Parts: sequence; C-alpha cells; structure tokens
Amino acid sequence: MNEPEFSLKGKVILVTGAVGLIGQEVCDAYAAYGANVIAMDNQADALDDLMETLKTRYPGQDLCAMVADVTSEESLTTLFQGIQEQHQKLDVLVNLAAIDAKFDEGQKDINLSRFEHYPLELWERSVAVNATGLIRVTQHALRLMLPSRSGNIINVASTYSLVAPNQSLYKTDSTTPPVFKPIDYVGTKSMVPNFSRYVATFYAREGIRCNTVVPHGVFNQHSKAFQENFAKLSPLGRMCDLKEIRGPFIFLASDASSYMTGSTLVVDGGWTAW
Repeated sequence: MNEPEFSLKGKVILVTGAVGLIGQEVCDAYAAYGANVIAMDNQADALDDLMETLKTRYPGQDLCAMVADVTSEESLTTLFQGIQEQHQKLDVLVNLAAIDAKFDEGQKDINLSRFEHYPLELWERSVAVNATGLIRVTQHALRLMLPSRSGNIINVASTYSLVAPNQSLYKTDSTTPPVFKPIDYVGTKSMVPNFSRYVATFYAREGIRCNTVVPHGVFNQHSKAFQENFAKLSPLGRMCDLKEIRGPFIFLASDASSYMTGSTLVVDGGWTAW
C-alpha cells in the first residue's frame, strides 16, 4: 500500500452479518489492508468456512470469528466482552447484519404478497434484526469505544432508504406470478441514514464518527432477465461487481475519511440520480 492513509493495519474491525455476500467481501478487503478482523454472524458453519478462507489467504494475521445474534442482548454482551478481553478496544464497527428478500437466481423464500396482504409477522421479524438489532450492536460498540474517545461506525443502508423500489425491476417473466420488494426491507433500511446522522452528531465531540454506505444491485448469479431489467433502469447500464464495493468500505474504515461523519456514501451506479 503506497497511501498510508488508507492502511487499516492494527485496526480492530467488527463486521456483523459477515457471511453474507457483501460481508464476506468486506472482511476480505479489510484483511487485505491489514486489519484485525472480527467476523460475526449467527451461522456458525458458514463462519468457520469464511475464517478458513481468510486465514489461508492472509496467514499470520489476527483474524477471528465470533457467533452472535443481533436480536439477543445476552449474546451481544458475550460478544463484546470477548472483544474487550481479546483486543481491549474496537476501532471500527460495520453493521451489515440484516434480513432482505433476495432476488438472486434460485432464491426460494421470496414472499409474493402485495403490500395490502403483506404478513406483519415478517415486518416484525425484520424490525427486530434490521432496526432494533442495529441499535443494540451500536450501543454495545459505543460503550467499548467511548473510554478511548475514538471509534468509527459504518452502517449499511440501501437505495431503498433514498427512493422507493421500482417494482417493475422484479417482473421478469410474463408466465410467472408477480413478485414485489417488500415493505419490511424498505422501511427498516430507511431509518439507517438518519440513525447514522443521529449517532454522528451525538458523539462527534467524543471522537466517534458514523457514516452510511448505500450499495445497490450487487450481482450474485441473477437471472439474465433480471440483469436486463436492471440495465434498463441503471445509468451505468449494469449491475455492481462485488469487488466494486471494497473501495468504499476501505475508505470509510480508514483515516482517509477522517473528516467525514454523518455522511451517506452512495454506491449505486447512478440509480438514484434520475
């Protein structure tokens, strides 16, 4: 690395939702830039696989996996006690844990309900993870960061925190029932940028920054029809390659973004520009 301001060497970074598509890439990017990565998720087997991969790529580096559930106060208490004991600090928190109705190829758990029939239990489940879970993790992280008057929180929203879903994106086959991007994801992600601004302004004088990343359309074996729909609606005319999200997360975690707090970094190929 020729630009030391982008180095993450020695930084202790906790990534929640680490086994997700973006989570795995972010963990790899941080490890590549020298960070001590703590990968957290509630899926123990997938975490083990991720850690095996990272330790093979980055031998000798301080990398660890911790199983925890963002909806459980007891689980998070244990997690942060472990971080305190092992590292005595936390430099960066990346809040990626979330429930999302995916439209990737082969996905089977898409709910077909229009809004007027959408099951409220699915809304409540998403609120518990995407909203309350986000707050729980952030509170624990802040309590660990405040004694050193230093910390950096990166929250992850969605373009649907900025604009409404264009439901035509999800209509790819005239022979199948229509599917919809549901309200639970849209509603819970909509709070994230303003939550970041709240935390940013509340703790700015105590050395803690908080920003939001807004990724969109990260390719994950989507169908050809979905990709064609997406291309029509995107100024760049294509989906996001997974590696293209690395730079924004590295930038916000590094000292290169030291004068940024309360900001929303949009990585959407221009989707929200028109």
